[in-house]
Amino acid sequence: MDYLEIEGGRKLKGSVKISGAKNAALPLIASTILAKNRVSMTNIPNVADIRTLLQLLKILGAQFELNNSDLNIDTSGVSSTTAIYDIVRTMRASILVLGPLLSRFGHCEVSLPGGCAIGQRPIDLHLKALEQMGANIEIKNGYVIAKAKNGLRGAHIIFDKITVTGTENVIMAAALAKGKTTIVNAAKEPEVVQLCEVLKSAGVEIEGIGSDEIAVVGSERELLEFKPVDVIPDRIEAGTYLCAGAITNSEITVENVIESHLDAVITKLNQMGFETETKNRSITIKPAAKIYPVEIVTSEYPGFPTDMQAQFLALALKAEGTSIIEERLFENRFMHVSELMRFGAVIHLKGNIATVNGPAKLYGADVMATDLRASSALVLAGLTAKGKTKVHRIYHLDRGYSKLEEKLNALGASIKRLKE
Repeated sequence: MDYLEIEGGRKLKGSVKISGAKNAALPLIASTILAKNRVSMTNIPNVADIRTLLQLLKILGAQFELNNSDLNIDTSGVSSTTAIYDIVRTMRASILVLGPLLSRFGHCEVSLPGGCAIGQRPIDLHLKALEQMGANIEIKNGYVIAKAKNGLRGAHIIFDKITVTGTENVIMAAALAKGKTTIVNAAKEPEVVQLCEVLKSAGVEIEGIGSDEIAVVGSERELLEFKPVDVIPDRIEAGTYLCAGAITNSEITVENVIESHLDAVITKLNQMGFETETKNRSITIKPAAKIYPVEIVTSEYPGFPTDMQAQFLALALKAEGTSIIEERLFENRFMHVSELMRFGAVIHLKGNIATVNGPAKLYGADVMATDLRASSALVLAGLTAKGKTKVHRIYHLDRGYSKLEEKLNALGASIKRLKE
């Protein structure tokens, strides 16, 4: 098993190119189940979750070629509709094949998903919506068994709470359904927007893209003609590197970004005293004369992303004063706190609120990653800690960050990937 060894205390300098968004690429790849043609995609990130989903589609009968960040995929040969446990258990996003498989074939079996242990992320909202669309669903032996013998039909769906993968699953299911599906309280994330835009360019009639009410008129099981897709940049990866610049109080530039996707992150960095400059799809962060404490409440897009909470909690350790971070989306998303305290951090947890006392003197330590974003927070702390830090269980990190140590080393960090 790999781990990272970080020599802390170095300033960073230079620029880093941001990869394609994992959370956009995953539903886009799943959506190719709806395609009648071979689909080409560019800006695919080289991360474990992408390889896992492609392996799943291969088992189902798809063929693909992945060269660096270019993907060609043909799902015309998909014949199996069973997403097996061995694949799905490693990645929650595998549930994204449920909607398109059911919509295309009228039946499927998908293992209940695994992934990061950051709290309850039930798929009951997905299942309830598909039932409204005419599916018969039962859970048996750890599998979701879904049937819609005569195909899915349009429905008026109101999500009790915002769900990104739920919204994406229903959009894909609705694309081949009969009639009009309306989704109320839909997720508005950029990744959802791109999925809608890609399906619209493939001929699906979609209204309300980017709003909380989306209407989809299905093709009545006629497969779609996809155009080439260029995956949007990863706003969470970009935010993580901006935090790397901030926590080391360095000037760095992130390139290949869509600035508006990072508004909430940039606002908080500015509040903490960091000046940022945006131009030509790049953002430069500059050192702060003083790092101020911050108050953060996570919420759905366009609010502050839960996927940036851990990184900002690490950054708050350098602020002069007390920061308050409230996690409203996942109940177990403070597992990194106990690991950050191994560096010497002073953090108090009460329910879903973390109180961070800064500035903290951080010292290198052996720490363990507990989920994807928590692992990046430990790397950030290691960049600024005195001495050596070893971050273990970095398979979590590899699920969502492409060439992290390579990119940080190019900025001036000292990180080695080693074997346990």
